[in-house]
Amino acid sequence: MRRVVITGTGMISPVGKTVRESWENVVAGVSGVGRMTLMNPEFFTSKIAGEVKNYNPADYFDRKLVKRVDRYTQFAMIASREAFRESGLEGHIHPERLGGIIGSGIGGIGTMEQEHKVALERGVHRINPFFCPMMISNISAGRVGIDLNAKGLNFATVTACATSGHAIAVAMDMIRMGRSDAILAGGSEAPITLTGVGGFCQLKALSTRNDDPERASRPFDRDRDGFVISEGGAVVVMEDLEFAMARGADILAEVVGAGMTCDAYHITAPAEGGEGSARAIKLAMEDAGIGPDQVDYINAHGTSTQLNDVNETEAIKTALGVENAKRVPVSSTKSVTGHMLGAAGAAEAIFTLLALKQGIIPPTATLVEPDERCDLDYVPGKARKADLVYALSNSLGFGGHNVTIALKKFTD
Repeated sequence: MRRVVITGTGMISPVGKTVRESWENVVAGVSGVGRMTLMNPEFFTSKIAGEVKNYNPADYFDRKLVKRVDRYTQFAMIASREAFRESGLEGHIHPERLGGIIGSGIGGIGTMEQEHKVALERGVHRINPFFCPMMISNISAGRVGIDLNAKGLNFATVTACATSGHAIAVAMDMIRMGRSDAILAGGSEAPITLTGVGGFCQLKALSTRNDDPERASRPFDRDRDGFVISEGGAVVVMEDLEFAMARGADILAEVVGAGMTCDAYHITAPAEGGEGSARAIKLAMEDAGIGPDQVDYINAHGTSTQLNDVNETEAIKTALGVENAKRVPVSSTKSVTGHMLGAAGAAEAIFTLLALKQGIIPPTATLVEPDERCDLDYVPGKARKADLVYALSNSLGFGGHNVTIALKKFTD
């Protein structure tokens, strides 16, 4: 079976406009959460968000394209360009052997709102003719294909907050099967809109710690009160190992396994005891050919909601066994990024990759008083140096979707 490696990473997030900037801030525990500026925060019970700072699309795209591409697609294209550039693939791969699997949880919701308003106020004949191709959730993958001349397999995963985790898992399988030599895999999201924020507020899923935005996302803390909605994009370039080595690529990490399951339980709540997530973790380890005693770090989904953090803790203990679970450092980088929804899985896979490569475990920066039911080592407050070989990255989504990616430090 073909081995799969990562050779490029790209990101635009609340904590940075590049992977390097984002990683430095995650390690330092610098929060990207603040009072909402993209919308009037007075509309909402949660008035805070993780926004991409000082973002100007004209810095990346010409004026005509900006008008024809939703913000979520812009983020996907920016992250893909960075990842592709870092990979050094240009000129080394036939376009038909380069694929793209890039998804979004809710797609072009900003475009949807804008054009719905136009239809109501000015008539349906005034709807933007680019409305449909701006709004659909697959268009980021299509746009990236056009932008980078990737003519191979191309589609989108749409599994809420597990979206880009699934993109990486499926890309691994496609390369293993020989359907592509390299694939751009990831996700993007731009949900800070009237209905995007308003809907999650009505669901009572968001933190209302509006007077302390930088510490509002508190995964595993007893005082957590919901997640912080965020935006951004994250993409990795994945390749067949032999193909990458033949062209002399700089290999960042190896993707050695994936586990994918469904809770089949509830539309928003995780299965009791994290049963579905536990199965995904076990499947990822089996696929990687490793045992629980070989896992050195877990980047948790860690949303800062009451149900997720307790059930994910139980899932880790079930999958690894209590003794190993107590030994393994577990952290949630959502403590500073907030929840990037469909982009979260890929962003966190990148942070996991960098933890392996640099021997630094990013902290759960805002954790002060752990919930008594959350009794693992969550690396509170500060980053930690460690010699890491294998790591897992968890992603869970509404609908009961679970995916765990297993990564290995590349040494040969």
